[in-house]
Amino acid sequence: MDTLEFKLRGEHVALCDLLKLTGIADSGGQGKLMIANGEVSVDGHTESRKTAKIRAGQIVASQGQAVRVVAET
Repeated sequence: MDTLEFKLRGEHVALCDLLKLTGIADSGGQGKLMIANGEVSVDGHTESRKTAKIRAGQIVASQGQAVRVVAET
């Protein structure tokens, strides 16, 4: 599984936006569909909330890719 690193600029980012920003999903709508279909996990657990607040230290996985969210320094 490929792991990307996403630098968080604020306190959190919505899950559907994170999928779009990292290129896992082509659009926010596709990201929402992937979440609704149970294709996305956060910290190893399937996440069904499209706008779940993802914070630094969490790992999001989908489509054979993982994203480690880190605080921007």
